[in-house]
Amino acid sequence: MFFYLSKLLPLFFYPLGLACLCLLVALFMLWKRPRTAALAIALALILLLSSSNAWVSRLLVQSLEWQNLPPVEIPTAEAIVVLGGATRSAVPPRPTVDLNEAGDRVIYAGQLYREKKAPVIILSGGRINWKGSGSPESADMATILTSIGIPEAAIVQEPDSLNTYQNAVNVKKILVSRGIRRVLLVTSAIHMPRSLLIFRRQGIDAIPTPTDFLISEGDLEELTSTPKAALLNVLPDVDNLNLFTAALKEYVGILAYRLRGWL
Repeated sequence: MFFYLSKLLPLFFYPLGLACLCLLVALFMLWKRPRTAALAIALALILLLSSSNAWVSRLLVQSLEWQNLPPVEIPTAEAIVVLGGATRSAVPPRPTVDLNEAGDRVIYAGQLYREKKAPVIILSGGRINWKGSGSPESADMATILTSIGIPEAAIVQEPDSLNTYQNAVNVKKILVSRGIRRVLLVTSAIHMPRSLLIFRRQGIDAIPTPTDFLISEGDLEELTSTPKAALLNVLPDVDNLNLFTAALKEYVGILAYRLRGWL
């Protein structure tokens, strides 16, 4: 029950969901209480405008992504752990497994293996039954890795995890069974702060190895590069709304996991 609530309830705290709630309130109050309706409409507008401009969204994402910047030289470890959320299964009309925006983590894990940073890649991730059909994410990631030449013998799949906490718990069982102590933790940079806290809470010596950075130094410089750019970046944009929502999701997740005692 907690799992489904953790996925559904936060939707009403994200800008789009909360703005829709405000507009529904306005719709029902429009004739009986026009002032309340006007206030709800104004709140919805403020929410959407503030969360869909580049200044707010990029700085919020940066506050998460830049907490664990990659070192100049990645150290070696006994295994590379890759968290799910990076693939779309080979369901028709897709001819094969696709990588989504977070798919960098799969390719990056393959690069780290080829650089001999670790001899084993552990792929952790199941598939939520109401979030699309197909194979577990661990199997999809394995398909991508073997297609680019990573040997099957170097891949370990963990197909049961449905959230980051389960990733850590289930991966720890694999590490203990194999006597592995130190791992490179690979996930998207925005997801790394929460992931690292959870893995270390499980007693795993995890080295943060983030990828899939959404905000670069160039993105921040663009905000103030010219007066025109500074002004244009205040205007609403759906990509900025997505960035803001992704960052807010991580902060809500950190809070929820703390309340559960998982961090």
